[in-house]
Amino acid sequence: MIRFVFSFFGAIFTAVTLGIAMVAITVGGVFWMYGRDLPSHESLAQYRPPTISRIYSGKGQLIDEFAKERRLFAPADQIPDLVKQAFISAEDKSFYTHQGFDLRGIAAAGFEAVKSRGENIRGASTITQQVMKNFLLSSDRTAERKIKELILASRVEKALDKEKILELYLNEIFLGQNSYGVAAAAQTYYNKTLTELTPAEAAYLAALAQRPGNLHPVRQMDAAVARRNYVLREMNENGYLSEAEMREGQETPLRTVQNGDFEGFRTVLPPRSYFTDEIRRQLSEDSDFRDEISRQTGRRFQDGEFFTGGFTVRATIDEEMQVIAEQALRRQLEKYDRDRGIWHGTYETLPAESLTDEATWREALANVDVPRDIELDGLWRPAVVLEVGSNDARIGIEGVETDADGHWIPANDVTWARKRNEDGSLARRAQVAGDLLGVGDVVLVRAMTRDDDGAFIRWTLRQVSEVQGGFMAMDVNTGRVISMQGGFSYQDSVFNRATQAQRQPGSSFKPFVYAAALDSGYSPATIVVDAPIEIDTPQGLWRPRNSTNKFYGPTPLRTGIEQSRNLMTIRLAQEIGMDVVAGYAERFGVYNNMGSYLANSLGSEETTLYRMVAAYAMFANGGERVTPTLVDRIQDRFGRTIYRHDKRTCADCSTPDLRPGMAPRIVSNRSRVMDAITAYQLTSMMKGVVDRGTASGVINLPVPIAGKTGTTNSARDVWFIGFSSNVVAGCYIGFDRPRSLGRGAYGSSMCGPVFQEFMTEAIKKFGGGPFAVPPGGHFIKIDRYTGARLPDDMSGPFVVAEYFRDGWEPIFGLAYDGGFAMGSNLPLFEEVAQNSGRQVTTSTGNTVTVGPKADFGTVSSGGLY
Repeated sequence: MIRFVFSFFGAIFTAVTLGIAMVAITVGGVFWMYGRDLPSHESLAQYRPPTISRIYSGKGQLIDEFAKERRLFAPADQIPDLVKQAFISAEDKSFYTHQGFDLRGIAAAGFEAVKSRGENIRGASTITQQVMKNFLLSSDRTAERKIKELILASRVEKALDKEKILELYLNEIFLGQNSYGVAAAAQTYYNKTLTELTPAEAAYLAALAQRPGNLHPVRQMDAAVARRNYVLREMNENGYLSEAEMREGQETPLRTVQNGDFEGFRTVLPPRSYFTDEIRRQLSEDSDFRDEISRQTGRRFQDGEFFTGGFTVRATIDEEMQVIAEQALRRQLEKYDRDRGIWHGTYETLPAESLTDEATWREALANVDVPRDIELDGLWRPAVVLEVGSNDARIGIEGVETDADGHWIPANDVTWARKRNEDGSLARRAQVAGDLLGVGDVVLVRAMTRDDDGAFIRWTLRQVSEVQGGFMAMDVNTGRVISMQGGFSYQDSVFNRATQAQRQPGSSFKPFVYAAALDSGYSPATIVVDAPIEIDTPQGLWRPRNSTNKFYGPTPLRTGIEQSRNLMTIRLAQEIGMDVVAGYAERFGVYNNMGSYLANSLGSEETTLYRMVAAYAMFANGGERVTPTLVDRIQDRFGRTIYRHDKRTCADCSTPDLRPGMAPRIVSNRSRVMDAITAYQLTSMMKGVVDRGTASGVINLPVPIAGKTGTTNSARDVWFIGFSSNVVAGCYIGFDRPRSLGRGAYGSSMCGPVFQEFMTEAIKKFGGGPFAVPPGGHFIKIDRYTGARLPDDMSGPFVVAEYFRDGWEPIFGLAYDGGFAMGSNLPLFEEVAQNSGRQVTTSTGNTVTVGPKADFGTVSSGGLY
């Protein structure tokens, strides 16, 4: 009997042993099979999660951010213990003791799944396993993925310490509202840093780890509060919170940005602007700027890296001057638009069913895509027309409470405009609000106030101008762009007309012709014949003209640029050679490859305002190359500088015996684009443009200003670019689809006021002074009308002191005609004036002059004035 008992239990023991061995072999085989081709866990040690790139102003203010996934990277040593404890309590309470997986948790989850016959399946993944799933595996709910997860978790626990694993988890996890990682989530939900979180707030973030889409603080508040309180209870049981702290947290209402309890972090950010978007464009697209960063870092700047690299970008923008630039350009564009008197509104209309009550129309209006970033004499607000009366129209305004009397657009606010009919014709000038507005129309309005005390008068209609433009200002010595405006409103049109619009510069290109001439041996006193020209071209006979349709005979170079004489410029370009002119334009960066056509000397080839302003800066700084930049410095996520614009060296910064009060020497490494004396001569001539030439009467500033106007044929594009001793600024205005701006549109009359308004404030902030006279020359007084030399003691409006190189005595009285024949059949200016049009009587009985039919000479000659 005893033998039988031993034999029976021996058989059972053998079977159990063999069974265990078989299970062990089977499990080992499964783990070996799935563990052969797993991704390397070692890459986690070098993993850099995609994080937000942020742009800061020169004063350190956050002005924009860009990211594919909104994540702020937080190293483990900068994540407070409270936050770590909340997530550990919610997701993996044995995190610090297990070896990557929790067998007890897996068994409990398996038992519960069997007991519920598969209806109640809960996860049993540790934080380490979740890191493996998020970084190295997929999210498939399969046994194969779970086995791989266990294998990798055990491996990574041996390769990385617990804090590193927790760092990866807390920076990668998605917590709803496009927030990845705990730092971004704290900002999204509370507008706080991690160190500012309370236990209740940390617990809610940890609660979101389980199901972020189902615990919204507003839509699923009850579920969110319940899960938050569960996490607080777990934190108490794990010894992280006292009983009193737990109860205090559970009794605290769920207060978040989404509930309106905190101001959202996005409200602190200014609206996205042309300036920051241009930084984004230059860093995310192939550009010379990216190539420069690659040269400085020694590695290729990858596509899309800006959106994932966590860069800190220090922009060159001066926020105060940026506001001035925006206002100045908008003011001129709106003035032109209202002078045209054509109403187009926003082209948006709300359906009638959305106007039934205030809550409905406010919700509908909030979803309409109209610009909300316009500030000009007050904030422009979206509004909807609720009722049109016999004279006035009642409106509802976004962000403004409706009072008992309502808000109204009176009849006298619309009399400036005419509405365009469906056939394209213009209706009669509006007399009542209903002539422009219909019920449901979405419009823009601003509050009209009194100038003396700012008291409210009434609401007035506004609209985004159809004519557009660009403005840019930069430091002439460093190339730092201090302001840039690419249109009327970024939210209305993201196309940046300062950097992307290719337009004819017109006469604003002429300084490059004169620069080439001055460097070729000409002087400001050189005489060039201002007389008719005719050129036989494949397109026909070209007879360019001055804008006055007059010719002035032999004239000094100075007067030619001051009065923007087209014929003198063409003769000069022909004399020195268009290949020389093209070389200068390319050297200054105006063009990459300029065509050597005479019409291009008048600015008929297209370029950008960005390039033109940068080129003018080289005139202002004495002829040294300067590269425009919107960025001072870029640092990576670890604070290492990977790009620095200013490459000058400080020769004395490390000198210990530098005398008190003595500034260290800054050594410039800029190359020279043109001779310093040439740069001063040209600057002096362009100062004459402002003092008595085409820009006189518009520019009136307390420091010396030089510049040049530009107006192309039919006034399709108008320009003014000017500079003081330290700041250069330029303006361009025109329709996006080029067409005439109409009579009276000139660079001086349209862009001049923009420059004047901006530079008035820029001079107050940055100062200015006389243009520096380079060594190596001397002054000689000449008659600016005839070019004749005058005695040194002469003075008067016709006397100008020109700067000449030492050792080079100019020849006075020699005139250049460019080699053009003076044909006897070419019209004199009287004939041109007489034949420029004919008088006709209109249907209203008025007499007007209409021009002749356009020919090749009138449509292709580039700049006019």
